[in-house]
Amino acid sequence: MYTAGMSLAAALKKGQDCVGVAVVFLIHDGKGNILLHKRSKEARDERSTWDAGGGGLEFGDTVEETLRREVQEEFCADVIEYEFMGFRDVHRTHEGRPTHWIALDFKVLVDPAQVKIGEPHKVDDIGWFRLEAFPSPLHSKFPRFLEQHRHFLERL
Repeated sequence: MYTAGMSLAAALKKGQDCVGVAVVFLIHDGKGNILLHKRSKEARDERSTWDAGGGGLEFGDTVEETLRREVQEEFCADVIEYEFMGFRDVHRTHEGRPTHWIALDFKVLVDPAQVKIGEPHKVDDIGWFRLEAFPSPLHSKFPRFLEQHRHFLERL
């Protein structure tokens, strides 16, 4: 909500009052294993579902800076290499309000020895899975992500 003295940009909620931009990443080890995390009971939404990583692009940050920062924050790992897979329009409802995000999707290679939970308040568990053997339940938007980018993921 906008109040006196507040900039309009500060009052807008990304994804609800204006289109938000998210950097979404699927981490892999280069050997066909994919890292997923289980959203905690304190996560913003879709608690206890398995998902890829991601975060909102902040004003002034580059997409690459956001990608590297979010991988480090969420999984304590350095990005070895990454590949842009494409974008998606993500429409959902959150707390009864429609949301709209543009997701910039990447696959990211990391050293599995570095990986650990970096945000325990948001993540209950992490695990390495094969493309054909993901856990359930998955985040509601994750199947669309997999469908759209399957040709990238089959080459892991």
